[in-house]
Amino acid sequence: MHRPQPAIPVPGAALCIDPAGALLGEGTLWSPREKALYWVDILGRRLHRFDPATGERKNWSFGEEISALAERAHAPGLIVTLRRGFALFDPATGGEPHYLHQPELALPGNRFNDGKCDAQGSFWAGTMDFDCVAPTGGLYRYDPDGRCTCHDQGFAVTNGPTWSADGRCLYFNDTVNGRIHAYDFDSAAGTLSNKRLWLAFAAGDGVPDGMTTDAAGRLWIAHWGGACVSCHDPVTAQELCRVPLPTSHVTNCAFGGPDLRTLFISTARTGLTPEQLAEQPLAGGLFAVAMDSPGMPAGLFGG
Repeated sequence: MHRPQPAIPVPGAALCIDPAGALLGEGTLWSPREKALYWVDILGRRLHRFDPATGERKNWSFGEEISALAERAHAPGLIVTLRRGFALFDPATGGEPHYLHQPELALPGNRFNDGKCDAQGSFWAGTMDFDCVAPTGGLYRYDPDGRCTCHDQGFAVTNGPTWSADGRCLYFNDTVNGRIHAYDFDSAAGTLSNKRLWLAFAAGDGVPDGMTTDAAGRLWIAHWGGACVSCHDPVTAQELCRVPLPTSHVTNCAFGGPDLRTLFISTARTGLTPEQLAEQPLAGGLFAVAMDSPGMPAGLFGG
């Protein structure tokens, strides 16, 4: 059967909207409730909030690494991943985050990295070796009722996940090896099956970092070491277009704005030499790109 092809997206130019100089920017999340963009500096142990309408910037400091987040559906505040696990934090009140579950206390060399909520309200997040070498990372699902399940293992660095537009496929990154895997996703059971290689990055193109899905089902993937975000067909993985960035380490992306037609992109300073930092003064900044097609709203945590 012929599958109709949506028009190839035409992105605008990337504009730095917050030259924050983050060590390791990540965790981009658009809040429709607040009409603001949340993102994190993992190694700087800081949560950032940017209001595009006013230009207002806020930030909160933590006693350990904070790496990913999602809004809660039935309560104020956020679910976040800290170094050791899943926690709740309310930016409106501040205070200490409240840990919910720490699944890898036996692996002190690991930390949590990227994560997102599915449409059913569960939070999916990956762990990684802090030194990015040992294949000790896994992919976890944390449910609103407090259950935590490991669905895959054997990664040195994890990134993603994101889902297909119909919710039947989950994509997840084996970053160190430059590979993106696809899994069949059973939304009712919350399980994965049929793992297969979906895309392998070419040599010299960086490695896959954070990613998101637009309303047409296309995947937008940040290139660590590749100075861009690339857009891909969800079935064939064919590259459709690129958004170039003026810095090498591009880490994550999320659609936002009132009509979800702005792609927000985080970047990092860590791993760059002094010479590279001099050539890339906006490294670690938050960027925005106007798009001609919308993204999808982020999933909410059901707890």
